[in-house]
Amino acid sequence: MLNTGLRTGELLGLLNSDIDLERKTLTVRQGVKEVSRRDGTEFTSGREIKVGKPKSATSKRTVPLNRTAVEMIEDHLRKEVYFGQNTPLVADGNGGYTKPVNLRKRFYRILKAAGIEQKGLHSLRHTFATNLVNGQKQPDGTIKALSPRQVADLLGHSTSQITELYYVKKDTARLSGITEGFEM
Repeated sequence: MLNTGLRTGELLGLLNSDIDLERKTLTVRQGVKEVSRRDGTEFTSGREIKVGKPKSATSKRTVPLNRTAVEMIEDHLRKEVYFGQNTPLVADGNGGYTKPVNLRKRFYRILKAAGIEQKGLHSLRHTFATNLVNGQKQPDGTIKALSPRQVADLLGHSTSQITELYYVKKDTARLSGITEGFEM
């Protein structure tokens, strides 16, 4: 999620067949959410997984995979828990869809074990967006960054304003020294 900007439901809705490692892309076609169980119009105890359309029309998209994302898929997900092409990328122990609450609990355990402050899974999406817009300083001193519109497209937002208002924290510290050599 940190390297793709996917929402939790989008990640959990991915099938292995949605991943193209040759082209280094994944395609978001569906999402997973957890809902209260129903028997007709009556609620019953417990929760169940519902697989359906992504959050919005712009959520259906193809996302490029960076080297880290490709390695994670190859080294961890496909080697450890692979049930076939038409099964979830992040499968439960039986090859079915993972409940969002179970992924969240696993994430919190990892953070705690690493001594990292507990944050929600969605913070990974925010960090992804912030890092892309603020950019990374390159060895030659330049900053490689994406425009808010490009990041909005990667995140499946309909407008770049959503990305800028709710996802990106400006980090002017990365600009330190960038104007060297631009004396007028």
